Amino acid sequence: MRAALIDDFGPAEVLRVGRVPVPVPGPGEVLVRVRAAGINAIDWATRAGHGVGLPAFPAVLGWDIAGTVAATGPGADRFTEGEAVFGMPLFPAPAGAYAEYAVAPEAHLARTPPATGHVAAAALPMVALTAWETLFGHGGLRAGQRVLVAGASGGVGHVAVQLAADAGAEVIGTASARNREFVLSLGAKEVVAHDMVREVMDVDLAVDPMGGAEFFRLLDVVRPGGVVVTLKGEGPEHRRAAEEHKVRSAFTYVRPDGAVLEEKIAPLLSAGRLRPFVDRTFPLDEVAQAHALGEQGHVRGRLVLDLS
Repeated sequence: MRAALIDDFGPAEVLRVGRVPVPVPGPGEVLVRVRAAGINAIDWATRAGHGVGLPAFPAVLGWDIAGTVAATGPGADRFTEGEAVFGMPLFPAPAGAYAEYAVAPEAHLARTPPATGHVAAAALPMVALTAWETLFGHGGLRAGQRVLVAGASGGVGHVAVQLAADAGAEVIGTASARNREFVLSLGAKEVVAHDMVREVMDVDLAVDPMGGAEFFRLLDVVRPGGVVVTLKGEGPEHRRAAEEHKVRSAFTYVRPDGAVLEEKIAPLLSAGRLRPFVDRTFPLDEVAQAHALGEQGHVRGRLVLDLS
């Protein structure tokens, strides 16, 4: 099968397309004919050598997949051959999503809604699971609360805005002037420039996809008793600063969860209440260009490899 490989860590140019054996599903696993693969920031971080570890080279990158079940391993009976599925298998272990076939534990997958295409489905798993855990797991989001989503036009951000608005929250997003109308169209009540975030007041929950100085800026906008959830790591200095502001801090480290995708995300997709935005698709042969574009940091929504 064809796959996008790296033989060592490095810039986007280290990505190449080659041939590797089709993986064989083991007990409780399914073989997925991958029709689309989502591209995430952790993908290019891993390619560059500062993401998750890789056990060996050559390595196939990627985690977000959408496609159809091609075969099932022993004891795997949740799906049948030909069913459309999507998910984020195995993370943070390698999943080999940038390939024509990938093996996944069936518990890490969900059925793709009939009206949702493979590209849209592949755009969702990592960002949707991250946003869900951030808002409802760590954040305990309830209707009527005020939520600030930093980087609201990005991958996690544009999904978090929609999920929070759908749950009845008042959503404020930070975005550039170019993305203001886009973020409002997702359900945000207000959009502020990134450098004006401290003008926002009395937020119950702040979502920090950026980390670094952004986390500490967001502490100033959260009311006492509220929470800042970061996606970029939480250390003692974060907890100390949060305590000084009388707010709580939390860290989302996403894990595979086919049940959340099937029971929470897929129904919203089916009902049209969650709409992933795909900025651009690339064929597998242009995976290096996709990574280079993603690393520039100005993508609206998601980038997806189309392997159909």
